[in-house]
Amino acid sequence: MSVIFGAIADDFTGATDLAGLLARSGAHVSLRIGVPDAKPLYTAPYEVIALKIRSVQPENAVEQAEEALEWLQSAGAKQIFWKYCSTFDSTEKGNIGPVAEALMLRMDANQTIYCPAYPQNGRSVFMGNLFVGREPLAESPMKDHPLTPMRDSNLLRLLSPQVTGQVGLVDRLCVVVGPRAIRTELDKLAKQGVAHVIVDAVADDDLVAIATACHDFKVLTGGSAIAMPLPHLHRQAGLLPERQHADPWQAPSGKALVLSGSCSAMTQAQVAVYREQTASYQLDPLALVRDGMQPMFDWLQAQGDGAMIYATTNPEAVKTAQARLGREHAGALVESVLAQAAVFARNKGTRRFVVAGGETSGAVTQALGVTQLNVGQEIAPGVPWCTCDSAGVHIALALKSGNFGDDDFFATALRELKPA
Repeated sequence: MSVIFGAIADDFTGATDLAGLLARSGAHVSLRIGVPDAKPLYTAPYEVIALKIRSVQPENAVEQAEEALEWLQSAGAKQIFWKYCSTFDSTEKGNIGPVAEALMLRMDANQTIYCPAYPQNGRSVFMGNLFVGREPLAESPMKDHPLTPMRDSNLLRLLSPQVTGQVGLVDRLCVVVGPRAIRTELDKLAKQGVAHVIVDAVADDDLVAIATACHDFKVLTGGSAIAMPLPHLHRQAGLLPERQHADPWQAPSGKALVLSGSCSAMTQAQVAVYREQTASYQLDPLALVRDGMQPMFDWLQAQGDGAMIYATTNPEAVKTAQARLGREHAGALVESVLAQAAVFARNKGTRRFVVAGGETSGAVTQALGVTQLNVGQEIAPGVPWCTCDSAGVHIALALKSGNFGDDDFFATALRELKPA
């Protein structure tokens, strides 16, 4: 079947989040890790390409996104979705805006929307301001993110320095009226030359109205949730057959390992709960520089089923390591060690991995040599189990955004994964 919808995600957890929400519709979703080397042969109606470009230089992010776009277009995609985090993780220079503008230019689109709202996970946009639960973004734990600290809650102010075009807003008072009002306002802004439009959303009904109003946009951008209504709209338009039966999904048997690199407040809580339930090993960047990785490998070798290796810690400890090692080096070191731990564990019989953190998930997935994921059951909104092949063995991966899930997420994930 030809591709209806092609998505480019800026990290791997976001890609699995999006793929899981689309798969709820019963449609076939293909999740590819990186841009495939070969031209498309077999494609799904929904193709998602996971990149690792959230924290790279803007020009690098744009280059990779354009390569992904070229592959998706060669597969027949006429609509492109640029997926970023529901907390709008970015720096003053990007990468959300630069990638969006590059995709718009390539797709000959004069306007797009930005809607990171994800009500099921407590993300809402009101009067252009992003909230995490009841807290404005800049007052939430995201203000201390080690790579992209978010110190402003206003999306118009955050986006404006990242783009060359004008930035506007469709606010909640318009959204609540419905799709026709939204489209009228978007058309009005387009005539005024406004190319980049923040759209308010505080509930799932808002997302349906927005998606309906923008269903024919060549380029859409946002968090995963804004894409959730699209399969239904595509069916209404006759582009997608009625609900398909998903392929049988089987989880592998074998040892389990949790790898956590995220330092979000939620992941800190999850690690604190899970380390009371299982053997755990904490990574210290300064100790890694001093002692290397062998102590970790020795510890992991001695573990039975169910273990956790984590670098998750509080903002003060992160700042200390960054001050000694440099911000980029400290982060890259932890990602590399967790990725090598995953490969070591796979070679010793581990077949189930839960990975916390977008950057960590990217590093682990790439180290395992994964190129495509089969999306399975959801553990929590936005976090599905996936299966894949890694060096000739069948493994299961759950790639969790740092902020997603409840306190008991790790145990729940492994408890719900039933082997074949």
